[in-house]
Amino acid sequence: MAHQQRSQAHLSPSSDTEDSAGMSRLLAPRLAYFAGVARTEHVTRAAQEMQVPQSTLSRAMVRLEQDLGVDLFARRGRTVSLTPAGRTFLSSVERALAEIERAAEEVRADADPATGKVAFGFLHTMGWETVPGLIRAFRADHPRVRFSLVQNYGEAMLEGLRSGELDLCLTSPVPDAPDLVGRRLDEQKLRLVVPADHRLAARKRIRLAEAADETFVTLEPGYGMRRITDDLCQEAGFRPRIAFEGEEAETLRGLVAAGLGVALLPPPAVPRPGVVELTVTAPRAVREIGVAWLDGHPDTPPVAAFKKFLLSRRGRLLPDQGADAPRF
Repeated sequence: MAHQQRSQAHLSPSSDTEDSAGMSRLLAPRLAYFAGVARTEHVTRAAQEMQVPQSTLSRAMVRLEQDLGVDLFARRGRTVSLTPAGRTFLSSVERALAEIERAAEEVRADADPATGKVAFGFLHTMGWETVPGLIRAFRADHPRVRFSLVQNYGEAMLEGLRSGELDLCLTSPVPDAPDLVGRRLDEQKLRLVVPADHRLAARKRIRLAEAADETFVTLEPGYGMRRITDDLCQEAGFRPRIAFEGEEAETLRGLVAAGLGVALLPPPAVPRPGVVELTVTAPRAVREIGVAWLDGHPDTPPVAAFKKFLLSRRGRLLPDQGADAPRF
């Protein structure tokens, strides 16, 4: 007989999921002990190497076999040898322990004050100039801190904070939610972007109400800029007629340049041919930029350092926006 099947397993499964979870909780504390005994094939020697009482190790192996309902060892005094079932189990246990060790090393490395990692999210419009400048300035004092960068729209990044995918994010508007902390860092002027051959293109400034009859191109619902556009138009006394919805500001500028509508957008990082960008004098057209994180979530040293750095940039987060809109 290859191995002796015990009469009854310690667990009586009520469902596959419950049985798997319960078995994992029972087995996990004993796996390293099992691997040590299997490696040395001697309970006393294994106890000495692992610095645990021999009686503790012996009881752990008996309980492990009871929980599995299978004999893992053939015993001859204090010397043991693996049964076929034990060899099969050892192969998987060694892989599991190696994966746990790898994961432990990874999280320790990510938390290292000098070389750890920050998972940082930001709006697409922050990616061209603002975020690279921030990271460059931060790394002047923390040259080996690593970043995992995620560009996305606001609501998606807030979900990233909640799921643990992100440590921090730059977003707009600043979130107001009980499970999140948001801090206002700066504000960004918004422009009414019109085609270069538009009837308003000769203007430098405009009241938003003057665009009430225009067709707009906007970001999709769920984006912060879409909400701001809708709110500003409502404040100006009209509801925008929307012809196109997109996911990225520069795509919208391309649609404007093609004569497909006008758009409320933050300033571009580089000039875009075919459009004119007008300063909006009323209502006050700005969007707040803030940093957010999950309330009560402990920070690793690199995350804490970068959070402190971002908060120190309050009022000077963004590049100089100038007094008037650029004309391209």
